[in-house]
Amino acid sequence: MPSTPTSVPETRVLSPSPSLSDASDARDGYYAPVTRSAARRQYLSGVSEEGSDSGRSRSPPAETPSKSSARQRRPPRRSNPKIPASPPPTNGSASNGFLSPTSNISGALRDISRSPSPLGLIPLHSRYRSFIHRHEIPRKLLHVSIGFITLHLYSRGVQTTQITPVLFTALVPIAVTDVVRHRSEKFNRFYTRCLGALMRETEVTGYNGVIWYLLGAYIVLRFFPKDVGVMGVLLLSWCDTAASTFGRLWGRYTPRLRQGKSLAGTMAAWFMGVATAAAFWGWFVPYMGAFPNDPEGSFMFTGRLNLLPNCVRGLIGWEAATETSSSVITGPLALGAMSVVTGLIAAGSEFVDLWSWDDNFTIPVLSGLGLWGFLKVFG
Repeated sequence: MPSTPTSVPETRVLSPSPSLSDASDARDGYYAPVTRSAARRQYLSGVSEEGSDSGRSRSPPAETPSKSSARQRRPPRRSNPKIPASPPPTNGSASNGFLSPTSNISGALRDISRSPSPLGLIPLHSRYRSFIHRHEIPRKLLHVSIGFITLHLYSRGVQTTQITPVLFTALVPIAVTDVVRHRSEKFNRFYTRCLGALMRETEVTGYNGVIWYLLGAYIVLRFFPKDVGVMGVLLLSWCDTAASTFGRLWGRYTPRLRQGKSLAGTMAAWFMGVATAAAFWGWFVPYMGAFPNDPEGSFMFTGRLNLLPNCVRGLIGWEAATETSSSVITGPLALGAMSVVTGLIAAGSEFVDLWSWDDNFTIPVLSGLGLWGFLKVFG
């Protein structure tokens, strides 16, 4: 009986994984998939062979283009949040080590003169971006404290004529120090490192805001009556801080009035001006009363406003207004009108930009001029 041929099943032959001895050939030839452990042993053996052939060379092995490009794209991981992160890559422009690209720096100093510039010039601003750089907490605390110091001196009977010599004495050395630091890069770095928490980055190459603060306070206290001068310092201390704080928090949700100014910041300055005037003329001044050494004409606002000024009355042939005249308002109504006007003056002086002058100088001077002019006509 003839034997029936048995059919042989089809088999698939798999090439074995390369051994460690075939590592040099595996780079050029083809082999089946290799496990991770085997690939790692193969890589380490290749490195050791290259190191022995090059005479104990410490140069790292060459990376493939895919690995090198992936490593360049991947940002370094930061384990310490206090270490400043590397600047983001720019499209077609070389990095300069700042917090913003070089293309955004040129010609932008005027646009950011009243806000913290993202240049990365002060080390503390890069390390504490939220506390110092973004919200300017130390600078605002100093701003607000000046108002309370002014009220404290007022309550002790210190006159404005006694404060102005102190302000001028402090102004001279601070201004001289600023001139010196701009002529010495080493001293400027030391100055910035010590006082960087109170500075804006535009003040690294410009003049310190303290100079303009002292100069504005000196002018408004020296050349205006007592109540107007004190109110000018209070508006600088509190209205400017309120406008900056609320403008940065909610300015993006309100219309933009001009570069660096939003409706939220302007309304905050107006509201703070109204509250400051109402508290100062409605409570603080009556509570403290008059001091024996007050000079004559220290107070322009005495609780009454003339809706129709005497100069206008003279032009139309009317007699000067008296206390019982219908055009004269007194009491809470006069205080409310004066507070609203003060808020408008504060918001306007904080909003305007006079030739890019520092607002630490323009706010007290413009506020003093506005209050003096209004009370001169309607007071």
